[in-house]
Amino acid sequence: RRNFCICAAAADSSQASESSSGEEIDRLIDKLRSTDSQLLPQIVAENVLAFDSKFWLRLATRTDLCKSEDDEVDLEELASNIMQLVERIVQKTEEKIETSTDVLMAILEPVAGSKNEEIVWPPRDPDALQRVRKELMHRESSGYLDDGFLAEVNAQLRQAKKDADKPGLLALLQKVLQLYAATFLAKTSYAKRDGVVDEAEELLENIISADSEAWDSMIRSGVDLGGGPVKSVDLRKMAKKRIERILLRTEGGSYKQRILVEYLKEIERSVDMVVAAFSS
Repeated sequence: RRNFCICAAAADSSQASESSSGEEIDRLIDKLRSTDSQLLPQIVAENVLAFDSKFWLRLATRTDLCKSEDDEVDLEELASNIMQLVERIVQKTEEKIETSTDVLMAILEPVAGSKNEEIVWPPRDPDALQRVRKELMHRESSGYLDDGFLAEVNAQLRQAKKDADKPGLLALLQKVLQLYAATFLAKTSYAKRDGVVDEAEELLENIISADSEAWDSMIRSGVDLGGGPVKSVDLRKMAKKRIERILLRTEGGSYKQRILVEYLKEIERSVDMVVAAFSS
């Protein structure tokens, strides 16, 4: 006699525990029922993955079994409120994805141009990448480059690899991730402490801020094997210290952590290649 929508949250409902017992669902229903209306959105958001088909079927069953009309009305209103809140969460998630896409398109625009243009790599306009960097730094300072943005870049990167016919887009997206990592890592300097400059750290910071195409020449001229002031082992040690700091200060498994660590590992690999070239 009633129609209860079977709702799914934005995330795959398969992530909700299949072992959720009727007792656990009942406890959640009781908790939601006793929660003040002002706090209900928070509780719903915290348990959004729990609102799968089992939950809604159990709530419908409990409504049918109510012994009083008041209890029945309470549960019907609760179901309606939860559904509305879940829909809002899904809508906000979709809006966030759209915003991340728009931000990425704005960053790519100096090189990508209109959506129908094939991206030429490297860009014909020598200043295009500088405009990409400038737009990225502007968006970063405005707080747009969060994990949602990085997820969007990675999603487009995976699609470009899958398509295999857009090498220009693939290279541009990889460059965006490099610029993101360089912009973030360059925010903090460890080169000067108590008025003393650590030359290995200073060289690392210069490499971090430079285009990846310039890394090898900077390493060759900066390390002792090429006549520079920095021991190659010290440069590598500084890179490892940076990685350790990132692992400690960023959320484990986040896109941000993975991108920053991979950027520093690319620098490590460049150091190893230059050292190997000197040794051969």
